Amino acid sequence: MADSTLAAIQKKVRRITRTPSPSQLSDAELNEYINTFILYDLPENVRLFSLRSTFTFYTQPNVDVYPSSTNPLDALYNFQNKYIAVHQPFYIAGVPAFFTQYRDLFFGSWPMTATIADTALRGDGVTTTFTGTITAHPMLQNNVIFTAVNGNGVSMVIIDYPTPTDNIIGALGQPNVPQTVPSPFGQINYITGVFTVTFPNPPAIGAIITSEVVAYQPGKPIAVLYYDNKFTIRPVPDKSYAVQCEVDIRPTELLNTAEGPVIEQYWQYIAMGASKKIFEDRMDLDSVAQLMPMYKEQENLVLRVTLTQYANERTQTIYTTGKGFYGFGGGWGSGWPY
Repeated sequence: MADSTLAAIQKKVRRITRTPSPSQLSDAELNEYINTFILYDLPENVRLFSLRSTFTFYTQPNVDVYPSSTNPLDALYNFQNKYIAVHQPFYIAGVPAFFTQYRDLFFGSWPMTATIADTALRGDGVTTTFTGTITAHPMLQNNVIFTAVNGNGVSMVIIDYPTPTDNIIGALGQPNVPQTVPSPFGQINYITGVFTVTFPNPPAIGAIITSEVVAYQPGKPIAVLYYDNKFTIRPVPDKSYAVQCEVDIRPTELLNTAEGPVIEQYWQYIAMGASKKIFEDRMDLDSVAQLMPMYKEQENLVLRVTLTQYANERTQTIYTTGKGFYGFGGGWGSGWPY
């Protein structure tokens, strides 16, 4: 079988760019060009069927927003860089779910209506720490606000910062100053509404301590919003559910000479792309122009499998769903299986 490893790509790039010696272009620099093309150019130039896959993450009870994670053990670890795009269909616990990328449509169905209430606590010009219970609970994370006016008539704002390892207790702190538990500004129990809040200055005598929260009723989720590289789930989950969708995967970089691209056919296209980037950095535009016909030929060959694969699908129109469900043609068929 023809060699399609990183070593073969390196050899072809050196031949195309007329730099056979590492003294002219080091292996480290060459690999940088190759992997830059693989990671950032290839997936944007061509969206390939072989790089479409399913992705599954799991909800947590009483947590409604799921951003890209920094925990290597989390399914959402580095999500915004590992995956290029998110696609329907979405399934939650195996059941088709409503999916949108429009906040107005999503929150039009699931309003973020805040409950603003007097906590019945009052400032005395000296005390900074107050405890109590918010009646409207459970409440959404990242949506808790406490306010009070100090002796100078300036409003003091304290907000919540969810704790990654605790779905019940959140830290309180000043805006744009993230806190962790224990926090000098207090904490909030999202489930029971019990709170301890410490303001940076004493609230004025008679000043009202006000709370603002978004209460919810947990349940089995049926809708997903994807926006700002975050998944928002509604209803807020009452326990863990599997959420599955389709994603475009960013190709894996090649780290040693024995590795090859996920599909061996791509190796020549990668070599052409890396060579093009080298010529561009050298401002050798004549070589870029000479390379382009071969580059485009390889791009067409790489796309051929994807085009053939998608040709098997019926074109969707306003009169057809484009695919049949469970063998019943264009619909669910007598309500089965739900």
